[in-house]
Amino acid sequence: MLDEGLLVIRLFLGIILAGHGVQKLFGWFGGYGIKGTGQWLESIGVKPGGFFAFLSGAAELIGGLLVAAGLYTTVGAWLIILVMLVAILKVHLKNGFWITSNGIEYNLLIIATSVGLLLTGPGSLTLF
Repeated sequence: MLDEGLLVIRLFLGIILAGHGVQKLFGWFGGYGIKGTGQWLESIGVKPGGFFAFLSGAAELIGGLLVAAGLYTTVGAWLIILVMLVAILKVHLKNGFWITSNGIEYNLLIIATSVGLLLTGPGSLTLF
């Protein structure tokens, strides 16, 4: 059942992160799109906001899709880890640990899951 467990982990992690990516890129699912995300990024000192909105959204979308598919899982996991590390450093670290105060808890869980996939690989149930 190891391969089935890895499939569940990959699908949930990948689809959720891809969803965050399309929020940033296209404004879907209640997101703000590149313009709105870029304005917010500039408000916290990340400039140029539009460029980094595109970069983070693309990394989440591509990383999430790669992980979900089990295709180039190492690349996808690293894209996710890098985006989460930046989110921790630029947004969440100052708020402590718990998600209830916008802390690092959620981001650390995503990083830990991604590192787990780096260590185990995607399993045999992949698209390719």
